[in-house]
Amino acid sequence: MIKEFIKNKKYGYLVDNTWVYTENYKEVFSPIDDSLVGKLPLMNTKQIDECIESSYNAFLKWRDTSKNYRVNILYKVSDIIKEEKEDLTLLITEEVGKSYKEASDEVVRTADIITFYATEAQRILGEVLYSESFPGFGKEKMAITQKVPLGIVVSIPPFNYPLNETIPKIIGAIVTGNTTILKAPNQGGITCMVIGEIFRKAGLDNGVLNIVSGDNDIAGDYLLQSKKINALNFTGSTKTAVHIQKVLSQRNTVLPTILLGLGGKDASIVLPDADLNLAAEQIAIGAFSFSGQRCTAIKRVLIDNTIADEFIDKLKEVIKKKFILGDPRNKENTIGPVINDITVNYLHTLKEDALKKGAQLVVSGEDNGRYIYPIVLDHITEDMRLAWEEPFSPILPIIRVNNINEAITIANKSEYGLQSSIFTKNIDDAFYIASQLDVGNVQINGKDSRGPDNFPFNGTKSSGIGNIQGAKYLIDSLTRIKTTVLNFKNHE
Repeated sequence: MIKEFIKNKKYGYLVDNTWVYTENYKEVFSPIDDSLVGKLPLMNTKQIDECIESSYNAFLKWRDTSKNYRVNILYKVSDIIKEEKEDLTLLITEEVGKSYKEASDEVVRTADIITFYATEAQRILGEVLYSESFPGFGKEKMAITQKVPLGIVVSIPPFNYPLNETIPKIIGAIVTGNTTILKAPNQGGITCMVIGEIFRKAGLDNGVLNIVSGDNDIAGDYLLQSKKINALNFTGSTKTAVHIQKVLSQRNTVLPTILLGLGGKDASIVLPDADLNLAAEQIAIGAFSFSGQRCTAIKRVLIDNTIADEFIDKLKEVIKKKFILGDPRNKENTIGPVINDITVNYLHTLKEDALKKGAQLVVSGEDNGRYIYPIVLDHITEDMRLAWEEPFSPILPIIRVNNINEAITIANKSEYGLQSSIFTKNIDDAFYIASQLDVGNVQINGKDSRGPDNFPFNGTKSSGIGNIQGAKYLIDSLTRIKTTVLNFKNHE
């Protein structure tokens, strides 16, 4: 089913479960070899309005459907994804350059996420409250609370997990009774269109999921300015989020519910008593999987100076053992290209700035266009851009510190606050540092991670707003409490 859909190479936008084709298209090329992956529609404002109206009309019906009806559709979607695993894996690999194994793992994990959300949705419950619990009241009032949907949710996923970041946004919205308009990214957008076809085949009602694409000023800005939009679930760069907030302020009305999953400068703090073999392995995987193109990628190591040399030697060995650079369609290769030439140029800018200011290159290898072997730079100092800026590519700075408090201070100086990790055998030190770090999530003796998907996922500062993932937490974020109060007649 999916293979034939992918073969078309030319995609329409999805409205009322119908693919509508446009006159103008944007070509999407593979970062692997610049081959054409497909063509996404460039929509105009009239077509965006059509999708908004469709989503609004669908919401008026969808909000009244039963939980059981909604979750059964989710189960069907999960089954289709399992059946189409191979073709979805190959598409993700081709479109974003992810290794075959990473892409395959993404497909499997996504199917599991869907079934977990379906189960969690059955726990969307309200409460019964009695007035007698509050001073001055008797039994004259009773409140019944419900979790009800918000309305139309605009879902905007990033390129790097085109299936795994997109699906939770869709299912989190629709399983709670909302409808959603999915804005497909330019890279990763072909996978989004395939997701739309999967939901069509699963029998999702017309208009509950509409998919748009095109230039950001139309498919993004114009869409968000509509007062019919009730919520936004966005994952992407902090720069884009700042722009989105400016666009939303032009609506001259109360802002919609906003969930933002943004960038990070995740720090790994390594203490003198740490298991350096464990730390080296976890940090290498955390920093360089998918060429570091993850918001949760480890993007700096803050390590006690007394163990830095030993740690770097172990890190070198792990990198040599774990990472094979090359065409990600070859199953033996573990990392492929970065997404585009802009990313390449930015990486080299940060690298050269650090080297000019005294950093030492301790790990490097093949560097051929977008194919870049993991890079490790030692003796990074606070005056270097690499200490603070998010490269979103396979480059890792080592910052040497003298004590725990210095590590905490440098970690918290970042504008970001997504995740951090701590490597130590001392549980007291681990919990002390964790309590002081201004981030959404702290990993102890493990790499930064977004899952498992029953855990909440959020950030602070420039890393985001609200719980954008974690089934229970996203479901709560995409519903509101509605209260009905019963007033009993006094028979005394």
